[in-house]
Amino acid sequence: MAKLRLSRISYGSTAAIVTSMALIAGLEAAGSTKSTVIAALLIAALADNLTDSLSVHIYQESERLEAREAFIGTLSNFATRLVGCLTFVALVALLPQQAIVTVAVSWGMVLLAVLTSLLARERSVAIVGEVAKHLLAAAVVIAVSRWIATLIT
Repeated sequence: MAKLRLSRISYGSTAAIVTSMALIAGLEAAGSTKSTVIAALLIAALADNLTDSLSVHIYQESERLEAREAFIGTLSNFATRLVGCLTFVALVALLPQQAIVTVAVSWGMVLLAVLTSLLARERSVAIVGEVAKHLLAAAVVIAVSRWIATLIT
């Protein structure tokens, strides 16, 4: 079995986690239904993900990355982001309305902390500082999403 290359999943994972938490928190603040939240997550999981994956691929080509490596990176980004988003779709579909935001944000923060810890360990940098920095950034994105929702509703 090939060793997991964190560089292949780090972008897609982070995008899936933070975008999903922000959508769930923001749409909840706007009073959206579960079906609206699921639709938004699926749009992010497919349409936005395809756009991101194409962007990653074009960037890799501009960096003259070997064609096979660029394709694997693009596919890895797409698959990682799709699976990540689908875990949040499952949470929204299965949980009662009043628990969705708390559980989804907790789930996302745990996933982000684990990913950050693995990357920090691989880079030989302070894990606690990296995790704190990334969780704070995610919290800001969530807060801004909720703020935007309250402004327009």
